[in-house]
Amino acid sequence: MGGGGANIVASNRRKNLAGPSGWAGLLANARVFAIAVFASLGGLLYGYNQGVFSGVLNMKSFDNRMASAVDDAGTKGWLVSILELGAWLGVLFTGYLADKLSRKYTIVLAVIVFCIGVIVQTSAFAPSSIFGGRFVTGLGVGSLSMAVPLYNAELAPPEVRGSLVALQQLAITFGIMVSFWIDYGTNYIGGTGDSQSEAAWRVALALQLVPAIILGVGILFMPFSPRWLVNNGHDDEALQVLSRARRLAPDSDLVQIEFLEIKAQYLFEQETSAIKFPDLQDGSWKSNFKLGLYGYLSLLQSRPLLYRVAVGSLTMFFQQWTGVNAILYYAPSIFQDLGLTGNTNSLLATGVVGIVMFLATIPAVIWVDKVGRKPVLISGAFIMAGCHIIVAVLTGLYHDSWDSHVVAGWAACAFVWIFAMAFGYSWGPCSWILIAEIWPLSVRGKGVSIAASSNWMNNFIVGQVTPTMLEHINFGTFVFFGTFSFLGGLFIWYSVPETKGLTLEEMDEIFGSAGMAAGEQERMHAIERQIGLDAYNDPDIDRASPVHSDIRKHDDSLIEKA
Repeated sequence: MGGGGANIVASNRRKNLAGPSGWAGLLANARVFAIAVFASLGGLLYGYNQGVFSGVLNMKSFDNRMASAVDDAGTKGWLVSILELGAWLGVLFTGYLADKLSRKYTIVLAVIVFCIGVIVQTSAFAPSSIFGGRFVTGLGVGSLSMAVPLYNAELAPPEVRGSLVALQQLAITFGIMVSFWIDYGTNYIGGTGDSQSEAAWRVALALQLVPAIILGVGILFMPFSPRWLVNNGHDDEALQVLSRARRLAPDSDLVQIEFLEIKAQYLFEQETSAIKFPDLQDGSWKSNFKLGLYGYLSLLQSRPLLYRVAVGSLTMFFQQWTGVNAILYYAPSIFQDLGLTGNTNSLLATGVVGIVMFLATIPAVIWVDKVGRKPVLISGAFIMAGCHIIVAVLTGLYHDSWDSHVVAGWAACAFVWIFAMAFGYSWGPCSWILIAEIWPLSVRGKGVSIAASSNWMNNFIVGQVTPTMLEHINFGTFVFFGTFSFLGGLFIWYSVPETKGLTLEEMDEIFGSAGMAAGEQERMHAIERQIGLDAYNDPDIDRASPVHSDIRKHDDSLIEKA
C-alpha cells in the first residue's frame, strides 16, 4: 500500500539510504535474512498443523484406537474443528498478551501451550485426550499465527516486510506439503493394514514438537520488538535493536529515521486515544479494557469503517467457504470417495495437493503487487468454482461405478489438484494482503484482528460440517463449495475496490470516508516536526541528526496537548 503514517516526511530519504528491497534485501543483510528464516518456522508450524491431521484420520491404527470418534461423522467433525475453535480464542487473547508481555514472551507462552496440546494428543489413548489436546494446541496455533508475523514485521526493516509476508505464506504451504508427505511415510510403520503400529500416527503428531521447540528456544535469543520497546518507554534499547538489525551505528541517519518513525507512530496512537477518550487516560486496567472495547465499537459506529469491517470479514468468510480446508482436512477421504482404492494411494494423492499448492504460491507472492488484488482473487474464485462443479458432475455420474470409469476418477482427482493450485496463487496469500491494507492507521490492528477471527471461526465451522455433508449429500458438497466460491468471486468483483498501490487518502475516498486519512496525516505531520523527523527531509545528506536525548522532551508535551 502506498504512503502515509510515519513514513510521510522522511520515507524517500530512508528508501535512498536503505539497501535493496524484497528478496534482494533479504539476501543482502545476513541478520535480516536470519530473521526471515526464523519467521518461516512460525508459518511452517502453522501449515504442518493444518495438514497433518487429515492423514492421521485415515490411518488404520488411529481408527482402531479412536473408532468411537472417527466412525461418526458428527464427532469426526468436532475432532477436526475443535482446533480451530481453540485458535479463534487464541487470536482474541493474543493482542492483549502481545502488548502486555511483549511479542517475544507471547511467542514463548504460545509455544508452551502448543507443546502441551501436542503431547496430550501424541500420548492419547481415548478420544477425549484428542479433543482436549487439539483444543489446547489450537490456542497455541492461533496465538502464533498472529504473534510471529507481528514480531518479525516489527523487527525487520521496512523495505523487506512485504517479502516477509510472502515468505510466511510460502512457509505455511510448505508446512502443509511436508505434513502430507510425513503422513504418507509414517503410514508404513508396522504395515498399512491391521498390523499398523500406533507409532504411525503418534510420530506424525509428535514431529510438530521439533519446529515448535526450535521456535520457542530460538526466540529467547532474539531481541525484543523495537515497536514494543518504544511503546513501553525503552527508547535506548529500541535504538540498539534497530542498530544491530541494520548493522549500522545508532546515530546513523537510517537508524535514526526508522527509530523516529516508530516513535511518531506511538505518539500518534497516544494522541488519537487521548482525543477520542480523554476520560480513560489514567492507565488503570479498567480504563485500558474500556479503551480496547471502545476501539472495537468505533469500527461499527462509522459507516465507512463498517464497510471495511464487512470487506475484511467477508473476504475471510469466502476464503474459508471455498472449501479449501475441507480439502486439506479430509483429502484422503475425498480421494477415496473419488475412486482411489487403498489408504496409501489416497495419501499419495493428498501429498500432490500439498506440492501443487506450494508451487502455485511462489508466482503469487512475486507478482501480486504488479497484477493487483481483484484480478487474482476473482480469477482464483471462478477457477475453484469450476473445479468444484466438474468434480460434482463426475461424482454424481460415476460414484457407484468408479472401478469401471478409472479415467473419470483420475480426472476428478486432477481437478482437486487444480483447485489447490488456484487457491495457492489467489485466495491463500491475497486475502491476507487485502485485509491488512484497507484500514486507516488508527484502527489497523483492531481491524485486522476482526478479519483474522472471522477466518478462524469460519475455518472451525467448515471443519465441523464437512464430514456430515460428505456423508449425507455426497457430490452436493462440491456443488455447495463451488457455489460459495463463485459468490466469493462476485463479491470481490462488485463490492471490493482495487487496493493495489493506493495511498491512505485514496483508500478513504474509495471507502467513502474522504478526509479521514488527511486529518490523521496532519496530526502526524505535527508530531514528526516536533520530534525532529522532518530534519531528515533535508536534501543535504550531511545535515546533523536530531539529538536522541531531545526527543523525549517532546513526548509528555504532545500527550498533554492532546
